Amino acid sequence: MAIPAFKIMSLFLSVFVGFALVGLVSSAKFDELFQPTWAFDHFTHEGELLHMKLDNFSGAGFQSKNKYLFGKVSLQIKLVEGDSAGTVTAFYMSSDGPSHNEFDFEFLGNTTGEPYSVQTNIYVNGVGNREQRLNLWFDPTTEFHSYSIFWNQRQVVFLVDETPIRVHTNMENKGVPFPKDQAMGVYSSIWNADDWATQGGRVKTDWSHAPFIASYKGFEINACECPVSLAAADNAKKCSSSGDQKYWWDEPTLSALNLHQNHQLVWVKAHHMFYDYCTDSARFPVTPLECVHHRH
Repeated sequence: MAIPAFKIMSLFLSVFVGFALVGLVSSAKFDELFQPTWAFDHFTHEGELLHMKLDNFSGAGFQSKNKYLFGKVSLQIKLVEGDSAGTVTAFYMSSDGPSHNEFDFEFLGNTTGEPYSVQTNIYVNGVGNREQRLNLWFDPTTEFHSYSIFWNQRQVVFLVDETPIRVHTNMENKGVPFPKDQAMGVYSSIWNADDWATQGGRVKTDWSHAPFIASYKGFEINACECPVSLAAADNAKKCSSSGDQKYWWDEPTLSALNLHQNHQLVWVKAHHMFYDYCTDSARFPVTPLECVHHRH
């Protein structure tokens, strides 16, 4: 089913104009924002494009040179073509340590002709197990598509081509912890996960199709950069609006989805989501607290 042709300018861009972009970083060039972290020989550059490969020797990964607290991070990715069963391409944000916070996009490969699945997950204070899975409404292997994470003190939003596919709302008033005080790096990687990635691990990676290549462009980080030397509390203060220092992500209209975005999210969940941890009573006989209170 094709996504409806909504003709609306992104809310995030519309409120961008007129607000001070204090402490922000924005670039479309890989080398200015990111660096390879492993398997350096599995990276190739082609103009503005970056290609990262998985073969039977190794996967590969890269990370941001800095850490950030609040804002928006976007990558344009073209996923592995053809038989990608067993492979996982990930785009995520994460802080450090056992009590880390993390926001995950994991793209689960499949056999030729079967849909790519996207798994999202959220870790708060080291606790995850908040998986949701959906099938995309397009073929993500033929063209580049934008995948974004927007984050402020009120919500975390996962977006695909500016369409929200998941929202995690701040419900601290209900006793649910929210990730708002740990600066996070930005990461992407490709690796073999055929023990679980495709049909629960029943379909294995066919190495005769290697190398498996994911391609990237449009690297954008519009977020508050956090110096390593600052303590968490100081970073939280630095990246929050106060007095004459105004950040675009603290604009009141970004404290929740607008009506159009709510309709988009309802459409995604109704037509494309096939797993939600909130409804998995086998895993969670007691419904997780955030699921009880969450509007979405």
